[in-house]
Order: sequence, then structure tokens, then C-alpha cells
Amino acid sequence: MNLNFWRGKRVLVTGHTGFKGSWLSLWLHEAGAVVAGYSLPPSSVENLFELAGIGDAVDSVFADIRDLQELQRQFHQFQPEIVLHLAAQALVRRSYEAPVETYQVNVMGTANVLEAVRTCESCRVALVVTSDKCYENREWNWGYRECDPMGGHDPYSSSKGCAELVTSAYRRSFFSSSARHQVAVASARAGNVIGGGDFAKDRLVPDLINSIRSGSVLTIRYPDAVRPWQHVLEPLSGYLLLAEKLWESPAHFSDCWNFGPSARDCRSVRWIIEKINELSDQPVAWTVDLGIKPHEAGLLTLDSAKARTTLGWTSRWPVETALRSAVRWYNSYRRNESVRTAVIRDIEAYVETPAPA
Repeated sequence: MNLNFWRGKRVLVTGHTGFKGSWLSLWLHEAGAVVAGYSLPPSSVENLFELAGIGDAVDSVFADIRDLQELQRQFHQFQPEIVLHLAAQALVRRSYEAPVETYQVNVMGTANVLEAVRTCESCRVALVVTSDKCYENREWNWGYRECDPMGGHDPYSSSKGCAELVTSAYRRSFFSSSARHQVAVASARAGNVIGGGDFAKDRLVPDLINSIRSGSVLTIRYPDAVRPWQHVLEPLSGYLLLAEKLWESPAHFSDCWNFGPSARDCRSVRWIIEKINELSDQPVAWTVDLGIKPHEAGLLTLDSAKARTTLGWTSRWPVETALRSAVRWYNSYRRNESVRTAVIRDIEAYVETPAPA
């Protein structure tokens, strides 16, 4: 990454109040970008956006991406050069409870963002962030590649596959080399992110941390499910690098991209729990939910060879480092130390970590 690239760039981040959006917004601010955020207010009482004072670093607007008129108004007011679209209904379990809302936010919300890009003359780059769950998961033992078909068993996964199709259609219909308004449009698919400041319900690491704090027994749905775990800074570094490339060479990089960890970091839920217990002063007790549960994939991995060979992006922190960083962050938070300082410390440590040969 060339962080100097971002100095003075006008960047609009949707979903900036979420876990990933908060990390990304602060990183962009530290790199010297002029950042605006468009999102609903934080969804939990404890949240990284407020704890790290992200609102002091960005021009923040609380609004819904389902409101196209307001979205277009904010685009035209801020005049972004780069749009990073992260706003989403981001939980599988929530999608079973609210499937229509999930499709409205993840599919029509994406269409609205791309429509706002289409009518905003200042925009040169738009990156749509979806999910590793956008693929039709056949429980293969190898990672999914960008050319594999979209799908999804549950509403969340399906909605992310739909968002990819919407992005592809807009890119080919409205932003091609022959279009009047040429915008470099790409999509990015990441693995299961972990890191300090995640307080979302129904995510493994926050649930573990909450059980440690409360001394309660954690109930696990699928302890043997395997996921591509990675620190939140890993895919964010990929998004930033990809946006730079899109700015420099739109025709070459306007495509879909995976940003996942190495194969050795695709671990089971059980392994993650045991590793966090090794790192924590207060190991958590846990049990398995034997009741009837909604379907969730048992095995999911990503193939990021395209990003490695074409973008030069590689994963820097193995999952053990990611977990150690997360535990250290929550310990720092428990001691009432500066949350923003803890985030910036991790960003600096990540940037200074040499990429593996």
C-alpha cells in the first residue's frame, strides 16, 4: 500500500459506524484522507465508533442506504472521489429473523449506492464490499475462486451473492470504457474478521469476550465449523490497495477480488475458542447447543491467489497474531485505556509488519 496516495482524497465510507467501517474510517483519517461517512447510528450500546471517537475524524451522516434520494443528496454535497461501500445487514442469524430487511439493505442498498455513484460526476472509484459467503457453498476442501458461481443457502449469503450480481451488472452497463461517466467499479470478498472493538451479537470472538467478562457459560452452535479467520486489518489493507489500483488503472482492476487468509488459518470454531482460552487470563467455559438450529455452512475457505499475483496483496498476520492482538485490545479496553490509541497502535504494527516472502 502507498498510504501517501490517500492524502487529500475525498472518500465516502458507507457503514462507517460498524466494526469494519470504524477501523477503515480511522485508518483513512490517519492517512490524511478527507473522510465522510453515511450509515445508520451504531447498533449496540458498546461500539467502536463512539469509543474511538470516529465521529470526530469524519464528516458523519446518520441515514439509511435504502433512502436513495437522501443518499444522492449526500453524494452531491460531499462530492467523493472514492466510495467504499461497507453498509450491510451483516449477520447470518439476523437474516433468518428478518429476511426481507436483509435483502432490502444488502441488495437494494447496493443498487442505491451504485446509482448514487452513477449520478455523481466527482466519483472515480467505487468498491463494493460483500462477503466470502456470496459463493454457492458446496463444502469443498479447496478455497472458492472469483470465477465460482454465486449462491447462498441462507438469506444473508444469498443477499451477498445478489449484491455481487448487481455490482457486475452496473459495472458492465453504466461504467464500461465506452460509458459517458467512467468509474472504476470492483467488489471485494473477505473472510471472517476478528479484532478489537467488535461488540456485535452472534459473532464468535465478541461472544467469547462477553462470556469472559460476565463469567457465564458460552453456548456454541457449530464447534467444528471451519472458517477463514483473519484480523480486520487484513481485508481493509486489500480494499485500500485495490482502490489505489482502480484509480491508477481502471480497466485492469475493475473486477471481483478475494481477500482471505492463508490455508493454514482456516480453523474450526473449537480451535479458536481453545486458542483464546490459552491467551486469556480468564478462560471461558462453553457448551454445545444440541437443539434445532438454522443451517450454517460447515466448511468455507477462500482462494486469494488472484489478489496475490495481480495486486501483490498478501496476508501479513497469521490467525494466532490476530487473536493475540484482539485479546490485548480487549484487555486494554477493560483497563480503561484509550480506545483510539489501541486502534492506531494495531494499525501501525500491521503496517510495519513485513509481507511474507
